[in-house]
Amino acid sequence: MSAAVEVEHLSYAYADGRTALDDVSLRLEPGERAALVGPNGSGKSTLLLNLIGVLRAQRGTVRVGGLPLADDTVGRIRALAGLVFQNPDDQLFSPFVRQDVAFGPLHMGLAREDVEARVARALAAVGMSDYADRVSYHLSIGEKKRVALATILSMEPQILLLDEPSAGLDPRARRELISLLAGFNGRTLFVSTHDMRLARDLCQRVIVLDGGRVAADGAADAVLYDAALMERHGLEMP
Repeated sequence: MSAAVEVEHLSYAYADGRTALDDVSLRLEPGERAALVGPNGSGKSTLLLNLIGVLRAQRGTVRVGGLPLADDTVGRIRALAGLVFQNPDDQLFSPFVRQDVAFGPLHMGLAREDVEARVARALAAVGMSDYADRVSYHLSIGEKKRVALATILSMEPQILLLDEPSAGLDPRARRELISLLAGFNGRTLFVSTHDMRLARDLCQRVIVLDGGRVAADGAADAVLYDAALMERHGLEMP
């Protein structure tokens, strides 16, 4: 079976010459839940953006669902893997929630009835069915994050990439988010986060990225409770 995500010797530098990723290699199996942790500026968001071709590395390869990332495959890869941004306002731009969630399926060329069915399923999956006709701008940060997730779920991806999903949430909303994500059985989750408790509670595996390089990769408890490792990379134990 093909890996859900496979990255080999990936290196990426920004236009100003700053190296963001330096020879990164990793593999995620279908259905696996992995957390990507590291200090600010370690390259976490850059890696996620490289996985769906928003950024293109200068060296190395990316495969998603067995497909090599290239100009002629990027559309299919973005159907397989959906990225939920840290700031939900980057994903919500329509007047109403229903329109935001329908945007992706509409641009997939689906029939109107199929689009409506996908919107209904996605909103139900995140507990936001009653918000379909609400104005996205007026929602709380927690509600916006749920709707942003629904905009990706409506495209029915096999792989969910989440960038700091718990950022800005109060404790109750954070617990609700973890419970929600834990219920997505069968999907591959790759979660970039500073929230070590979320990483522990949600993921089986933790990858530490620092200075654009993989510094550690292993079972969640083994990595997160290695005090020396966590301190060395500017992180705290859960």
